[in-house]
Amino acid sequence: MSRVVVTGLGLITALGNDLATSWEALCQGRSGIREITHYDSSKHRVHFAAEVRDFDPTPYMDRKEVRRNDPYEQIAIATTKQALAQSQLQITDEVADEVGVYIGSGIGGLVTLHDQFKILHEKGPDRISPFFINMMIIDGAPGIVSIMTGARGPNWAAVSACATSGNTIGEAWETIRRGDAKAMIAGGAEMAVTPIAMAAFDNMHALSRYNDEPASASRPFDATRDGFVMGEGSGMLILEDLEFARARGATILAELVGYGSTGDAHHVTEPAPGGAGLVRAIRRALQKADLRPEQIDYLNAHGTSTQYNDRTETQAIKTVFGEHAYKMAISSTKSMTGHTLGAAGAVEAVIAIQSILKGIIPPTINLHHPDPECDLDYVPNEARHATVNVAMSNSMGFGGHNTCLIFKRYEE
Repeated sequence: MSRVVVTGLGLITALGNDLATSWEALCQGRSGIREITHYDSSKHRVHFAAEVRDFDPTPYMDRKEVRRNDPYEQIAIATTKQALAQSQLQITDEVADEVGVYIGSGIGGLVTLHDQFKILHEKGPDRISPFFINMMIIDGAPGIVSIMTGARGPNWAAVSACATSGNTIGEAWETIRRGDAKAMIAGGAEMAVTPIAMAAFDNMHALSRYNDEPASASRPFDATRDGFVMGEGSGMLILEDLEFARARGATILAELVGYGSTGDAHHVTEPAPGGAGLVRAIRRALQKADLRPEQIDYLNAHGTSTQYNDRTETQAIKTVFGEHAYKMAISSTKSMTGHTLGAAGAVEAVIAIQSILKGIIPPTINLHHPDPECDLDYVPNEARHATVNVAMSNSMGFGGHNTCLIFKRYEE
């Protein structure tokens, strides 16, 4: 099967609207979590989130297209164009059939859904936007990205909750490996800080209610953690067949060498005991990568800052890695970006690749009272300079979805 390499990255988070800005903030251990500005949260119990702020879509699309696309689609388009610019991949008519798009979202156009329901109740059905369906559905993002870039290869949207874009990247990898495409635009996008989503997650007792100090609210692996923080963002990768990338003289950033995907078959929100599903996903990824557990230098953990996830993921890591679990650097960048739901796998894949390229491991901030059951090296509070040859990224989602991606420093 073909080797698959990464040639372009795009990133938008609460820390910044491009890769460079977000990466600098991550390395500084800066939180992107603040009081909500998207709506009046005064009637809610939770008043903070990791919102995408000051994003201007007009450098990426004209104003007509801005009006016709939900904010989640807008940031998917933006990160796609960022990644394509870095990769310098020209999607000409000659190669368009060989370039595909796999982009996912956990919820899709929730901002539009919220706005259109308000219009329905206040102004009636005749005022509903004719663009509503395309703005709401999750496959709207890969569809509009395909139209805007001209990519005519495989086109698909994944939905597996918070494991979504781990799946889009992994399945894009498999698509290239089996010869169905030469290059893939792959990732995820989420813009779900809306009144209904925040109320729903809060009523599930899933969200942190640490309103007094929002920047300290996301505390993965800390004994005082009380829930996750809703985040927004998008991550995008350009994946290419190695020979295709070489032939066009592309700069290769990293190689994607492993992918595992499993289901818990256990519970709709709680992970399987001991992280059994994640254990199998990690082992499958390692097997496909032909790597031993001790060869992993850095693990970007799912690390949501919930009681169940952090403890269960730690158990899974110990099961797979044994003694190496205590030697391996692990961090949860959700402590700074919040939990970007369906975009998390892609956002964190970009971060894992950056750790290889830059030799810096971003920290888990707000880790001041370690949970005795979470006793590994989570790179607490300060970034660490280290040589990272192999980086792994885990994602877990409601419904029992688990994904694992493994990236490796590129070698001829």
